[in-house]
Amino acid sequence: MTVYFTADTHFGDHRTLNIHRRPFASVAEMDAAIVTGWNAVVGPADTVWHLGDVARRPSDVSDLLARLHGTKHLIRGNNDPPATGAAEGWASVRDYAELTLDGTALVLCHYPFSRWNGQHRRSINLHGHSHGKLKPVLCQFDVGVDPRGFRPVTLANLLDRSPRTEIHDPIIRRGTATA
Repeated sequence: MTVYFTADTHFGDHRTLNIHRRPFASVAEMDAAIVTGWNAVVGPADTVWHLGDVARRPSDVSDLLARLHGTKHLIRGNNDPPATGAAEGWASVRDYAELTLDGTALVLCHYPFSRWNGQHRRSINLHGHSHGKLKPVLCQFDVGVDPRGFRPVTLANLLDRSPRTEIHDPIIRRGTATA
C-alpha cells in the first residue's frame, strides 16, 4: 500500500480553467485528465489524502469517488460544503490531521501555515489552496494538482523534488489532454 496526497481537483469547476490557467480546452477534458492521472498512479489498495476543494457540485462527489482508485480521506477545503464531506466514498473527513509516514511527521491542512506543530523538529506541512503560487518554504509542500502534474504524489516524490518542480506530462497540454 502506498500513501498519496493531492488537493484542489475542483472537478466540474469551469472557473479553475481561467483563474489557475489550467491547460485544458474544457471542464470535461480537465476532469478526465485528473481521473486518468489519479488512476495511473494510485492502485485500488493505496490510500489518498485529498487536502480539499474536491468538486464544484457536491452532488457529483460520490460518483467521482467511485471512479477514483484507493481509500480516500478528505481534509476539507474552503470550497467543500458539508455535502461534499457527507458524500459516500470517504474513509474519513476532517479539517486537519497529523500523521507519521515512514518516520516523518506530517501536518495536513487545506491551508498553508506559516508555523505548524513540530516545525522545529522537521515535521512537514502538506497543503493545497495556493495552486502552486506560493514561494517555497522549507518543509512545506503544496500537493495540489496544479503544481503536481494533475495527479496525486507520494511523500518520497515530494522529498526528492524541489517545491518548485512541476511534473511535466506530454499528455497534458492546452487542448490536447487525453483520457
